[in-house]
Amino acid sequence: MVNSQGSAGGAFSIDAQHTQRLRQAVPDLHDWPRSWHVEPADIAVGEQIVQVLMPFLLHLLDQGLAKATISRHRDNLWTLGGELIRCRYDDDALAKKQVKYALCELIEGDGGPLIWPRISESQQDSLDATCGKLRRYWRVSPTQARSD
Repeated sequence: MVNSQGSAGGAFSIDAQHTQRLRQAVPDLHDWPRSWHVEPADIAVGEQIVQVLMPFLLHLLDQGLAKATISRHRDNLWTLGGELIRCRYDDDALAKKQVKYALCELIEGDGGPLIWPRISESQQDSLDATCGKLRRYWRVSPTQARSD
């Protein structure tokens, strides 16, 4: 299992109350790794991605955002996780990085990874906004990013 930084060791742990909040906001979170996988080994990487994103998801819930806004960020994080799985097949160096470092690499610059033309421009803008929010979260919460 992975810790909150996506490396070997103890998993990011949350209490029952936070688990319930996550279940309500992201009922399919435990299915994300399977939805992303190309090969069976991708499921373990997907589980690491989920572990790395859980603190940010909880942070979003703590902000009291509208359900539609939470849903949009949730969907964008699912897209980001799937894109990391896909990119790992095209980039050997990325595939060798710990999940958190790989995500940081994908979201550096102006926003998220360029998904277009597979998604619309407005969907890309939304993904970029979520990735920017994640990047800012990691900057102000250094224990949640690049602290391996």
